[in-house]
Amino acid sequence: MGFFSFFKKNNPEEKREVLDNGLSKTKDSVFDKLSRAIVGKSKVDDEVLDNLEEALVTSDVGVDTTLRIIERIESRVAKDKYVNTSELDSILREEIIDLLAENDNTDFSDIEFDSSENPYVIMVVGVNGVGKTTTIGKLAYQFKQAGKKVYLGAADTFRAAAVEQLDIWGERVGVTVIKQKMGADPASVAFDTLSSAKANHADIVIIDTAGRLHNKINLMNELTKIRNVMQKVVPDSPHEVLLVLDGSTGQNAYEQAKQFTKATQINALAITKLDGTAKGGVVIGISDQFKIPVKYIGLGEKMEDLQLFDKKAFVESLLRKK
Repeated sequence: MGFFSFFKKNNPEEKREVLDNGLSKTKDSVFDKLSRAIVGKSKVDDEVLDNLEEALVTSDVGVDTTLRIIERIESRVAKDKYVNTSELDSILREEIIDLLAENDNTDFSDIEFDSSENPYVIMVVGVNGVGKTTTIGKLAYQFKQAGKKVYLGAADTFRAAAVEQLDIWGERVGVTVIKQKMGADPASVAFDTLSSAKANHADIVIIDTAGRLHNKINLMNELTKIRNVMQKVVPDSPHEVLLVLDGSTGQNAYEQAKQFTKATQINALAITKLDGTAKGGVVIGISDQFKIPVKYIGLGEKMEDLQLFDKKAFVESLLRKK
C-alpha cells in the first residue's frame, strides 16, 4: 500500500461532492463561456474553435496550454470529418485529460516509502498569503488521521506571525512543532526539527520556509542552505519540495511558479483557494506548462477539503453539467 494511499480511503461520493462544490465558480464560468462559444452553431468550425480558444484563455488555462488543446481538437475534428457541437464538451474533456496524462502519470497514492529509518521530509515554499501555513496544517491533520507521527519545523523565522501561526496549527492538530526565536537561522531550525523527528521516530516532517520572493539569489541561497543542512541528518532529504500557489491569483500563480522553479528544485505543487474563484483553469495550465505534478488542491476551509489531485476527476468535474 502506498505511503499516501489513505487519501483515497475517503468516501468517493464525498470527495466528488467536495470537488464539485469547490469548483462551482469555475464550472459556472467555463460553462457560460462554452455556451457562448457554440451558440447558434451545429458543428465545430473555425469560429467555434476561435470562441473556444477565447473561453479557455479567459478561464486562466493559459495561452500555450490553450493552443495545445485547440490543436488536439482541430486534429480530432479533421479526423472525424463532422463533429456536432453537442459533442464538444466530451471531446474537450477527453483531450484535456489525455494532455495532462501525457505530461504527468504520477499517482502519488502509489508512492512507497519506508519511514522506519528516516522520516519522509517535505519542504514547503511559496509567497506569503497563498495558504502555505494552512496547507501545512491540513496536511499534518490528514497524516495524523492516517496514524502517522508528524513533526513541523517553523523555519520561516522572518515573520513572528509565521511561527505563531504554525504553533497554533500544531496545537490544533496535536503534532509537535520545533521552533526558535524570530530571526534565527532557518537552516538551524530545519536541522533541529529533523534531528528531533529522527530521534523520536517520526514518520513525516514538514518544514515551513520564508514566504517572500525577495532577490532570487538570496532565496536560492537560503533554500539551498536549508537543503544542505537537512541532508546532514537525513541524507536524501527533502523528499518533496512542495510549492504552494494561490489558484485565485490566476496568471500571477504562473509567475510565482516560474520564479520558484528557478530558485530551487520543485517536485510537487499545491494549488489552493480554488473554491473562491472562477480561475480554476489555472490548474490545467500549470500542470501542463511546468511539467511538475500538481499533488494537492485546496477546495475549502475544512481539513478534508485539501485533496490529492486526480487529473481525470478534476477535468470531469470541471466540465460536468450541473
